[in-house]
Amino acid sequence: MLKRMRMDAEDAEPVASVVDTNGPSSRDKGKARATTVEDEDEEGQPSMDADFAPGGDADYFTEEDDEGRFFGGGLTKEQKDILNIFDRAGGEEARVDLEAMNAVAVRRLLSRFEKAVNKNQDQRSKYPDDPTKFIDSEADLDIALKALLPLAQSPVVAYPEIIRSGAVERLIGMLSHENMDIVIDVVEVIHEFTDEDVGNEAEEEEEGEGSREDAFKQLVQSFLDNAILELLVDNLNRFNEEEESDRQGLFHVLGIFENLLGFNAELSTQLVSKTKILPWLLNRVESTKHDENRSYAAEVLSILLQDNRPNRLQLGKLGGVETIMKILSRYRKRDPVDAEETEFMENLFDVLCSALGEPEIKEQFLELEGVDLMVLMMKDKMQARSRAIKVLDYAMSGPAGTAACQTFVEALGLKSLFSSFMGKSTKKQKAAAGHAASEDTAHTLGIVSSLLSNLASDSPARIRLLAKFVENNYEKPEKLLEIREAAQSRLKVTDKEIEDEKKRMEAEGEEMESEMQDLWYLRRLDGGLFTLQTVDYILAWIAMEDDGVRAHIQKLLDRKNQSFKDIVKTLQIFHDNVDEDTADANPDGAPTQREILRNLIAFLEAC
Repeated sequence: MLKRMRMDAEDAEPVASVVDTNGPSSRDKGKARATTVEDEDEEGQPSMDADFAPGGDADYFTEEDDEGRFFGGGLTKEQKDILNIFDRAGGEEARVDLEAMNAVAVRRLLSRFEKAVNKNQDQRSKYPDDPTKFIDSEADLDIALKALLPLAQSPVVAYPEIIRSGAVERLIGMLSHENMDIVIDVVEVIHEFTDEDVGNEAEEEEEGEGSREDAFKQLVQSFLDNAILELLVDNLNRFNEEEESDRQGLFHVLGIFENLLGFNAELSTQLVSKTKILPWLLNRVESTKHDENRSYAAEVLSILLQDNRPNRLQLGKLGGVETIMKILSRYRKRDPVDAEETEFMENLFDVLCSALGEPEIKEQFLELEGVDLMVLMMKDKMQARSRAIKVLDYAMSGPAGTAACQTFVEALGLKSLFSSFMGKSTKKQKAAAGHAASEDTAHTLGIVSSLLSNLASDSPARIRLLAKFVENNYEKPEKLLEIREAAQSRLKVTDKEIEDEKKRMEAEGEEMESEMQDLWYLRRLDGGLFTLQTVDYILAWIAMEDDGVRAHIQKLLDRKNQSFKDIVKTLQIFHDNVDEDTADANPDGAPTQREILRNLIAFLEAC
């Protein structure tokens, strides 16, 4: 454009003036002036004055390659903003603090932060009704808070100083600040400080993992001692999620909860009992508008219920089971729109599965017609189908699941269950199945196992179940033996790996403690033994219940040079490892798991 102007101009001028004919705008506030385009230098480059690029961006004029990639400094906008903050907070001195993060530099940053806090508090108390008097101190406080973020990269050096200086108390105290932007800054800093992975690589090289872990634990404990959980929950309703900054702030709060629960899972009981986090999470996931904070709320809810009976019972008292079921019912006729919503749906199904570990929740689930809803989801064959099978497995397991088993058969769930078991699905389902197929099989086997354990002998429901194993020329026992063979192959690989480990330990003179034996047993369960035990448990039941099925199973085993003795071996391992507490927990005089296994073993040995 400049070259064209020069060629067209009759007189050569070193500077071409371009005046804004629109006049000053309201945002210019009297600072509007004529815009000038400086003449190019001899190399054809713009002259570099103080304001050489929009926003002072050093990468603004960097070259691009043919594909439009920049060969600039490689800094993101956020990284440039942080460097600019450091420049404003102390120029080159602050930059040096960042590069050489030693105790002196940390103290300097913390001192600036303390001064900013004190100044802001002083001015707010002096001029509570005149924001113009304390607005500058608020800006300084914002800068001082953001300047603390890099401290998370050097936890071994920084965290003890943060505790010693009283910065923890100041940070926690500012969660009650009147300015929500300051609260959001504080939340971001705490979120960064409590991230277990921050500073991992650098500190491991210099100080070792132990010292980094110690510094992290001390800081987290200091936060907990200052009632961080209660103050964070109290702030949840202050966020206005219509604003982007507030949405990010809320995301950081949920991140802090996840970090603290990762540090100590036992905090989940304290968090639920001493705060109103559970009602807030239930209300947040119930929203019809989906976003990342709704997904995160579902994830935190799932974490709070893991292996925690008090929290599960509290969920039931708050009507949480009904709330979760209402949300999940929306996925009966439609699939989630994207991966994020799929994860949200899965987290809510996990919440339901966790809660169903308690007999009281199973009873509540049954009263709310949860079994009927899951059967309908199985029939509709959307993405929720696999998760519905998983929920039914949890709901029908154990003696407390007896009523759910009866209801399942009455709701005509057997047809859909065995359709899934036999792998009968549409092309669309097969294409989207992936790893879910094996998971579906495991949960289907779990449901059948529960039905055989819980349905009363000679009851119509049990007769209908056994009839399924006879129809279509015993196709279902044949399918069971196929699954059994695959599980045996997987288990052989796992057993070989364990044997190799044992030989190595013997060669090195290491003792095989009982803990190692338990770990190996768990590995065997994951490596195919659990599936093998469940299949053999079902095979033993149906062989004992029906002569025709027993003869067919015996014939199929003979073809592979096997017999019922192989099934007995598996059931004996199962019997020997049944937890005593679980075995003795059956109410109403019902046979325990061990008693059932002993009877099945005795029957097969007599065959």
